[in-house]
Amino acid sequence: MQAIQTVTVGSGGASSIEFSSIPGTFTDLKLLVSARTTGTGQTWQLINVLPNGVTANRSQRYLAGLGSGVDNTSGNELQAWGSSASSTSNTFGSVAIYIPNYLSSVAKSLSIDSVTENNATAALQLLTAGFWNDTSAITSLELTLNSGNFAEHSTATLYGILAGSDGTTTVT
Repeated sequence: MQAIQTVTVGSGGASSIEFSSIPGTFTDLKLLVSARTTGTGQTWQLINVLPNGVTANRSQRYLAGLGSGVDNTSGNELQAWGSSASSTSNTFGSVAIYIPNYLSSVAKSLSIDSVTENNATAALQLLTAGFWNDTSAITSLELTLNSGNFAEHSTATLYGILAGSDGTTTVT
């Protein structure tokens, strides 16, 4: 795994986190995010994942742990959960997004694993199987929110993963 780019949100926050000009030198991508948002009301906030900045042709099926219960559903988006300003002070949620074969000329699958941090029963976990039904190579990734901003010190690092000549993944 090789770091391609890290984005750290500065003072005042940011409405989105974007990785542009993703090189075509890897086979898979992994995005690791530590996020807190300025949104309030709930202890979590939805983070939208936009391959190439596109909102169309996205779908997901998820299983969520809701502290005291579970939920599973599907929808026409690709989303993770981040901790909001209503969660325990100074805590950040964690997100891991894995995209195999991001350069292929067929639809792309994504797996998303996210957790919020909160010193209460409302800490949440979300496992998502996602699908981007587009034949374009992924050359950029954007993370947006439905409301509010990413809080200062939120960080996202995009990694490239290279498969060896025998098709197995190797660390470079």
